[in-house]
Amino acid sequence: MIDIRSLTGKKIFLLDGAIGTELFRAGLPSGHCPEAWNLEEPEKVAAIHRSYFEAGSRAVLTNSFGGNAVKLFRYELQDKAYELNFQAARIARSVCPPGCFVGGSIGPSGKFLQPVGELTEDRLYEAFRPQAEGLAAGGVDFFLIETQYDLREALAALRAVRDTTPLPVWVTMTFSLTKRGYFTIMGVSPEVFIRAMEEKAVEAFGANCTLNPAGMVELIKQMCRLTSTPLIVQPNAGQPRLGEDGSAYYDQGPEEFARYVPELIQAGARIIGGCCGTTPEHIKKIAEKISLLSDKID
Repeated sequence: MIDIRSLTGKKIFLLDGAIGTELFRAGLPSGHCPEAWNLEEPEKVAAIHRSYFEAGSRAVLTNSFGGNAVKLFRYELQDKAYELNFQAARIARSVCPPGCFVGGSIGPSGKFLQPVGELTEDRLYEAFRPQAEGLAAGGVDFFLIETQYDLREALAALRAVRDTTPLPVWVTMTFSLTKRGYFTIMGVSPEVFIRAMEEKAVEAFGANCTLNPAGMVELIKQMCRLTSTPLIVQPNAGQPRLGEDGSAYYDQGPEEFARYVPELIQAGARIIGGCCGTTPEHIKKIAEKISLLSDKID
């Protein structure tokens, strides 16, 4: 079983970058379910994972970000939640080199809990349970419950995973900088998040999405002052822009993105990857930075 503390003692654990960006580059049609490609285009999904391993990732995340039954409902695929997640894990496992790992990605439902929305925590638990079961059966080494904005939803996903398997679970939430400090869109502060994660003995946690690398530095500093648990950071590649052809892209290239890696490590990050807009080229540049810093990490 993966022991994150032994892997991040004096080393940085490098995750992959965005899956969605690469799926679109590989031809995923707009509006098509990304997880459906685990059955329809498994070789293209495998090629993405392989490219991240070749770039230097120590672990890749499965193509299962939206693989919960609530999110799959919009594609009428909710009854295939287990199968789609099982295949997601098998595909990543099939190209995982020795000494590397596969993480089971569990993203948010995209809906709001009561009283803002209609969902209940029990309904979310039921939506996440077949996803967790499929990923575990498919052979993941750990889980990453990611891009969460509601602490109650994150805890429902955590319960679903832990009721399924003893594998390690990591959690990230997505924060924005407001006049009052860092908060998720549902008002969760880093302090409240960290306290809840420590109470549940989550093996690693941190922040992903929304912020670029520069915007993550102060957030990770604040988190590091509050916990000794290994911290995860997965920034976006800048901000989304609209190209002349109408397609979306992110404005921060690999060199500029990787320039902030030393600051993120100094701030306390021990698990680093990329979120929206990042590519294997971004991960390769991060790997180069980490290699140069390997002897200076306390």
